[in-house]
Amino acid sequence: MNIQEIQSLIFKVRQQIAGSIHETPVDFSSTFSKMSGSKVYLKLENLQKTGSFKVRGAFSKLLNISQEERRRGVIAVSAGNHAQGVAYASKMLGIRSVIVMPETAPVSKYNAARNYGAEVILYGRYIHESMKKAEELIHQQNLTLIHPYDDPYVIAGQGTLGVEIASQDPDIVIVPVGGGGLISGISLALKALNKPTRIIGVQSYASPSLKISKDLGRLTEVEPSYSIADGILVKSPSLTTFEVVREYVDDIVLVDDEEIATSLVLLLERSKTVVEPAGAASLAALLSGKVKAEGKKVITVLSGGNIDMSLMARIVDKTLYKTKRIVKVKVMVPDKPGYLNKVLSYVAQIRGNVIDVIHDRISSDVRPGYTKIYVMFEVAEQEALGTFLTKLQSENIEARLIE
Repeated sequence: MNIQEIQSLIFKVRQQIAGSIHETPVDFSSTFSKMSGSKVYLKLENLQKTGSFKVRGAFSKLLNISQEERRRGVIAVSAGNHAQGVAYASKMLGIRSVIVMPETAPVSKYNAARNYGAEVILYGRYIHESMKKAEELIHQQNLTLIHPYDDPYVIAGQGTLGVEIASQDPDIVIVPVGGGGLISGISLALKALNKPTRIIGVQSYASPSLKISKDLGRLTEVEPSYSIADGILVKSPSLTTFEVVREYVDDIVLVDDEEIATSLVLLLERSKTVVEPAGAASLAALLSGKVKAEGKKVITVLSGGNIDMSLMARIVDKTLYKTKRIVKVKVMVPDKPGYLNKVLSYVAQIRGNVIDVIHDRISSDVRPGYTKIYVMFEVAEQEALGTFLTKLQSENIEARLIE
């Protein structure tokens, strides 16, 4: 099926899956608009069924396989969201599904796929390794592969999101990119509707295969490294998604885990919106300045919200520490009663909330008769931290902020 045929298929598929998915809301953010100097709208695909856009492509494909293929069952390879989409759509359509996930897949996504009724197998560290196991099972059990992005019906299903975006008439659309199925579908839909929209993809520095392919003008494999954005770690796009991106996508930019984590926490705090790291990549590209959009209407696609809660807790804590809303201070005091109370009283005076206190009496930099104390606490106001350190120093207490 050529690109033009996939483009036409989007509108047929949209009618087919309309009763099976949500048309997700678009939410204006005054906070992110002020931060970026543009008009920012969030496309909340994290509120989609199964928590991700992937269910669109899954329903699209499963509704268009033969009765014989339905009888034999289907198989998918995914770090999580495609797995859940295929598992859920299969359950709704009464089709047996087998899912192969990397061993590094979040527990929450593994459990979700199982809860939707799929048989889940963990194999390999990355998607391309899991695919080898799937190929064995396809040969043994004659299962039909539901590919996460290298399939015309999957791309067309993701393209239904582009039709919804088109109704907003944005100047710029920013899309997280792994294998390229979502951005391919969105760009094909927007171009079919003759929308003069700039389409920008976002990949992680840990997995820049589609950006490098586009820059070089040829399909290129890049071994992924670790990133918190596991949903966009893909060794290579497909030939189809590469060709669509080369022709229709204006640019692809890269973001790092720090930028993704910052955007994830901002979405949680300012917009009360839960997204996974891959889903926050689009906003990270805008807020970090990788995408220039001053004065433009921008839609950032929040592609999924399936984040492991333990990972979220670590990201929140790390971001609060990085922005000095949680701080750690090292003080050196005589090892006598009352000194810890004095330090903590100054924390209380600046309305700090103590999280942890650690004593160290034996390190080489601790003088005899002294103790080193690490105090970790939340800071109500940044200006108060300087007041706290000044008061300690006025008491001849050695104190230093640990970066």
